[in-house]
Amino acid sequence: MQEPNAPVLRFDGPLVIVGGGALDAGLLRRLAAEGAHLVGADGGGDAIRAAGLVPEAIIGDFDSLADPADWDRRTRLVRLAEQETTDFEKTLYSTAAPVTIGLGMTGRRLDHTLAALDAVARYAARRAIILADEADLALGLARPFGFTVEPGARVSVHPLTATRFSGSTGLRYPLDGLTLAPGVRTGTSNEASAAEITIEPEAGDAGVFLLILEKRWLGALMAQVMREA
Repeated sequence: MQEPNAPVLRFDGPLVIVGGGALDAGLLRRLAAEGAHLVGADGGGDAIRAAGLVPEAIIGDFDSLADPADWDRRTRLVRLAEQETTDFEKTLYSTAAPVTIGLGMTGRRLDHTLAALDAVARYAARRAIILADEADLALGLARPFGFTVEPGARVSVHPLTATRFSGSTGLRYPLDGLTLAPGVRTGTSNEASAAEITIEPEAGDAGVFLLILEKRWLGALMAQVMREA
């Protein structure tokens, strides 16, 4: 789909987009206290308010926002009526930031979770998006990536599209020469065999995959992505 013309809100620090799924309110408040910008994806604005916070903007078609008129006095509203995309994707094409954290994008409704993963697949090549839930985080990648973890840490690599890997280091089960693809083969529950892990898609491969780690790595992952932006 060609993205509609929409105002683009630009942020120079981490952006947290909040949806209506399962939300770790404590994590949301911590990220806000650390200076992250908050934007609600439609009804996600109400979830931000329930956590005692005020978003800098709410973006969507407003079919799930409790009282848009009340919000109009509190923050910026960007109403996008098109129905070809979800509110999460509307928020993605209407914002820019060095790293984007999606909270409340998974859980509660499976169709919303799957739609959020589709959006990550479409945007991972042009912006850093991390989905986080109560247990895990998932960084969308379309490029080589390296990260530091503890040996023994769970490291899952899940393909959003077919992806061929030329190699990896620091993983118990190497990815060298493997093609991972939805419905064919995944890299669930791999494990770090060393502190430094690297994942190398084959040069020229246009695949998109998720690096899935425990949520405790979120701060370090955000900091690294910010440095690389």
